Amino acid sequence: MMRSRSVMDGADIQWANFQFHHVVLLPDEYDILDLTSGEVPSHSCEFAVGKYNEVRKGLYETELFEGGRFIHMGIDIGGPVGTPCMAFTDCEISCFGYNPEDGDYGNVIITKQTIDGVDVWALFGHLSAKSLEGKSIGQKFNAGDVIGWFGNKDENGGWEPHLHFQLSLIRPETHDLPGVVSFEDREQALRDYPDPRAVLGPLY
Repeated sequence: MMRSRSVMDGADIQWANFQFHHVVLLPDEYDILDLTSGEVPSHSCEFAVGKYNEVRKGLYETELFEGGRFIHMGIDIGGPVGTPCMAFTDCEISCFGYNPEDGDYGNVIITKQTIDGVDVWALFGHLSAKSLEGKSIGQKFNAGDVIGWFGNKDENGGWEPHLHFQLSLIRPETHDLPGVVSFEDREQALRDYPDPRAVLGPLY
């Protein structure tokens, strides 16, 4: 199923001129999380969404985040282990791999797609190990094809099962992007990493 998206910030791309496939098929009801307290609140729905550009002091406590990085540059979609994640448009794999540090992405796939003549990269983080099986650089996907699946805590960096979805106008050198940044880097990061609602739609 396809649905139109609203215009969001990000480069010179006219996002509203395009229709994108669902990345995660969300039910009609899901929780919107407030993570500004540094704790993950309980939620009543099976699925939940964590916000872009949210200040999350106290949430990122492992060594990986030393230096005051706590402003979130993606959108989190929480749900059951094994939830499929799909390509939002035709794309190819740019990078993929496993980030083993505590609190990191775990298994991650980054796709490259061209939108309105602009190259855009999309990071799918906290995936299952199964998601990387049979993958190769340059492997092509059509809109709606399954990219991977939500991983469990043992394989996704130690987090509750969810997808970290992040857009980038900067080509990643490897299977990684800064998912959280410092106040000092925030202004540039907002230019480099557009609001994922450009693709995901008005989730909140």
